[in-house]
Amino acid sequence: MMNTPDSVPAPVVDRILKAVDSITDEVVDFTSELVRIPTVNPPGDVYEDCARAIGARLDQFGYEVEYHTAEERPEHTKEHPRVNVVGTLHGSRPNPLVHLNGHFDVVPVGDGWTVDPFGGEVKDGRIYGRGVADMKAGIAAAVYAVEAIRRAGVRLLGTVEVSGTVDEESGGWAGMAHLAKKGRLAKGRTDAVIIPEPLNVDRICIGHRGVYWFEIEAMGHIGHGSMPFLGTSAIEHMGAVIDTMRRELLPTFAQRTTAAPVVPPGARQATLNINALHGGQPLGDIQSPCVADRCTAVFDRRFLIEEGFEDVRGEIVSLLDGIKDEIPEFKWNLKDLMVVHPTRTPDDASVVKALGTAISRVLGREATLVASPGTYDHKHVARIAGVENCVAYGPGILELAHQPDEWCSIEDLVNATRVLAMAIVDLVGVENVG
Repeated sequence: MMNTPDSVPAPVVDRILKAVDSITDEVVDFTSELVRIPTVNPPGDVYEDCARAIGARLDQFGYEVEYHTAEERPEHTKEHPRVNVVGTLHGSRPNPLVHLNGHFDVVPVGDGWTVDPFGGEVKDGRIYGRGVADMKAGIAAAVYAVEAIRRAGVRLLGTVEVSGTVDEESGGWAGMAHLAKKGRLAKGRTDAVIIPEPLNVDRICIGHRGVYWFEIEAMGHIGHGSMPFLGTSAIEHMGAVIDTMRRELLPTFAQRTTAAPVVPPGARQATLNINALHGGQPLGDIQSPCVADRCTAVFDRRFLIEEGFEDVRGEIVSLLDGIKDEIPEFKWNLKDLMVVHPTRTPDDASVVKALGTAISRVLGREATLVASPGTYDHKHVARIAGVENCVAYGPGILELAHQPDEWCSIEDLVNATRVLAMAIVDLVGVENVG
């Protein structure tokens, strides 16, 4: 039977928490160091630099370090190699094995910054920079949660792995999915996975909604712009698609609400977004008077765990068929771009219980279970690795992800490090509890 924080003598717990306090400056410095590595995706800049920086810190702390390059993935190029890092800290036994994973790719900077987005600046109790909340602070918290246990002189019974992976912001196929396909994470080998995404330090994320990205192409007939009646406008037909979606689909989506604790509340409904729209001639070029014979739109459909994907896709096909019945000259193609099924970890899973106990102990309040409006690498842990015992928990405020002047408070960073350390002790067990 594994030790839990309540069964571990209080002096041992106190030693671990004091160790976290003693390394606060190191955690902050390492977070800033990671922020200063501009791992922007796309295109996937300096991934190897960041993987090596994480690997060097893990090596310093006694891990067995491996680098896994996703050479077979189309995203991997000589200019932008997809390099992942995994460190293993062996305990007295191979299992239980807990894997802590963080992605180190960040989204483009965007406008509106008042600080250097890659400066890793520390001021007024906050660390600033692109990707600090999403999720380089989480990587630092994971690394130093385990290190605090080691520095406290507490030997773990089982094994801990810490990984830094690429491309989560674009699907994670060369990152966490690559590790899962290689069997580095696998059912029967990996007992629990914690992904320190920024969901707020008193919340445990037990899953996410599903995603259906699809492209609709409307095909018309080119004609002279002065005689549009001799052509067929694909743009007008796409307008009919969008209008029909607005009138027929969106009201039904508003009536579909999931029982999963998705945040924010508006995301508990099925949703549809138009990601991109293009028809006719490219903007910026010299225009000629033509009826547009092509129009393409990309849609982002987020579906609920209560909805089945086949029904979700079938709904779109039925809508397009209905427009064809009304507009006989309407021609269309539907292309599936990405499908991610919803995930939900059971509320009573051991990783949920361990983090809940740790949050109560560290923060003095009960944890809240939530589900993410978007997806994260939980999808690959569940679907490819087959590990059900997976959640997201980490420092940072969800709403700050991808924003200008992104920041993470030092208080959240330290508290998350404490919580992760207590959860690891619970899940892995300790050898010297005296």
